[in-house]
Amino acid sequence: MGNISGQTPEKILIVGGGYAGFYTAWGLEKKLRRGEAEVTLVDPHGYMTYQPFLPEVTAGSIEARHVMVSLRRHLHRTTIIAGHTTSIDHAHRTATVRTNDGALREIGYDTIVVTAGAVTRTFPVPGIADEAIGLKHVEEAVAIRDQLLTAFDRAALLPPGNERRRLLTVTVVGGGFTGVEVFGELLSLATGLLRSYPELGRDDLAFHLVDANKRILPEVTDEPGRWVVEHLKRRGARIHLGTQVVSAADGRILLSTGESYGNGLLIWAAGNGSNPVVARNTDLPVDERGLVRVRADLRVGTDEAPVPHAWAAGDNAAVPDLASPVPGARTVPNAQHAVRQGKLLAANLVADLRGKQPRQYLHHSLGVVATLGIGQGIFQYRRLVIKGFLAWLMHRGYHVLAVPTWERKVRVLLVWVSAVFFGRDIIPLATVQRPRAAFLAGGDPFAGVDGALADLARVADAQATDTRPELSVVRDAG
Repeated sequence: MGNISGQTPEKILIVGGGYAGFYTAWGLEKKLRRGEAEVTLVDPHGYMTYQPFLPEVTAGSIEARHVMVSLRRHLHRTTIIAGHTTSIDHAHRTATVRTNDGALREIGYDTIVVTAGAVTRTFPVPGIADEAIGLKHVEEAVAIRDQLLTAFDRAALLPPGNERRRLLTVTVVGGGFTGVEVFGELLSLATGLLRSYPELGRDDLAFHLVDANKRILPEVTDEPGRWVVEHLKRRGARIHLGTQVVSAADGRILLSTGESYGNGLLIWAAGNGSNPVVARNTDLPVDERGLVRVRADLRVGTDEAPVPHAWAAGDNAAVPDLASPVPGARTVPNAQHAVRQGKLLAANLVADLRGKQPRQYLHHSLGVVATLGIGQGIFQYRRLVIKGFLAWLMHRGYHVLAVPTWERKVRVLLVWVSAVFFGRDIIPLATVQRPRAAFLAGGDPFAGVDGALADLARVADAQATDTRPELSVVRDAG
């Protein structure tokens, strides 16, 4: 029931501060009357990551902090709790949170909003846990960039041969938008870096894109997908379709085709996995994929059996796609849907609080656009397909408009403008992973570099894929 003036304010708990969670809280702050409800948001980071920009962070086209939106800076009337939600007991209206200082805390609520996002989908492939880096978090994007830049420094000191080529070999697993975009951006970065490394040549680079499906970019039709494959091949890439990584152990990639090669950087972008908190640690109804079952108005449950005072949106929710002609279709996990679902969720929460009817979620796609590196992109809206430089400009134009807050828009634009005149910044900061190493080593500025590089993949991958509920780092994927 809605809150009646004079009664205790409704306690609304939002689990997750990604797209859907941030926009829900932001919308509630704009729509709620004073004293009408108390909003609490639980998130381990304290910021929302604009994930479509992460491939450009890996290539140094955007500064890492510019893709993050501070929750505390923009949510002035929301209580922010820095921690991980480990379980939800909706029957008793409580959620258990492990705060970032390690303490367990129970939070009571009247209404819950589950926007915890998804985690990187992994498989039990030998070597993945030791070698791979995901791409859902800013920390991972920065680690990828630092590892590639440092590999160039090391390779420049080596004679031509297998070890130099191994250092400059990059493998991306996953042919969706994230995988293709980071592949194209890193290929563009690596090719451009050769101008600053006269010791190295184009033959020293090896870029492999691996996907188990027979095609990449399932969101576009066949012809644009084939064009992207041919475009990347013309730039020197190796594309392995209908292929799986069998092993990544000991710095070597073994493919299901039998091909094997030494590898320096492994990026795992093979799609989303269900959030372990949602899939296994809640009494809310979930489907066979581990997603929260929701109705078209984003209320948890079904039309026949709605769950009172429970709502969900974003990548951890199975939201009906009313715009699809396919019966039973669900919205795909991307930024377009997560942002709009968050905005509608705020409006529906307020409507429900005031005893009004919530609206159903209906969104027709605005098309899909992807960057393939500096000056290259692909855009499709229905039968309209645009390739190359214009598509790249459309990608940048759309996303600079979509990233929330004018402050972030201006910062991103300024970096892009400066890059036109001065190019990308190519300084690696691998030692930031161990900031005290130089101090402990008596001021040696290079102390800890080897250890930092060895830790990059393990730390970043653990952040994205650890399935222990108390340690899971999750976000709306977008």
